[in-house]
Amino acid sequence: MKKRRFLLPDYEAENVYSLPFEKLWEMGIRYLFFDIDYTLVPYNAPADEKALRLFAKLRDMGFAFCFVSNNGRERVDLFNEKIGAESVVKAKKPLTGGMRKALGLVHARPEETVMIGDQLFTDILGANMAKIQTVLVGRVDRPRELQLILKCVPEKLILFCYHRLARGRRRTL
Repeated sequence: MKKRRFLLPDYEAENVYSLPFEKLWEMGIRYLFFDIDYTLVPYNAPADEKALRLFAKLRDMGFAFCFVSNNGRERVDLFNEKIGAESVVKAKKPLTGGMRKALGLVHARPEETVMIGDQLFTDILGANMAKIQTVLVGRVDRPRELQLILKCVPEKLILFCYHRLARGRRRTL
């Protein structure tokens, strides 16, 4: 059973495109949940060629995936149009309802699932509370929304303290 870490990710990566998905497969992970904005593309952007190649590769590897977003249907559909994955919109992360809905959509168990996102207070906290493993990734673009910019300060402080206590050892895959 997953140990609760609340705001701390199980793993970290420079960005989503640098993740060694082969290692996740070897660890028994079969289901991937993704945040969209800043995790995969800049804010409000459609899926670009890089994202389309990533999801084609993940499908070929055998992964099932789902987008779990606090955004509405229109935004998620804009990104998901060429990918055609399951999605949960208005997930209300960090509440666990959206994560549990995503588990049901893809018929997954928490122990074989990973949530990949860029925010501690939504993606990581929500997945940790749902006992889903987490990967915190660096953002693909600089945040421009005030609420996200304001969240960056405490996130950086939490991660700094965590890395300091862990003597600089980040849990990477």
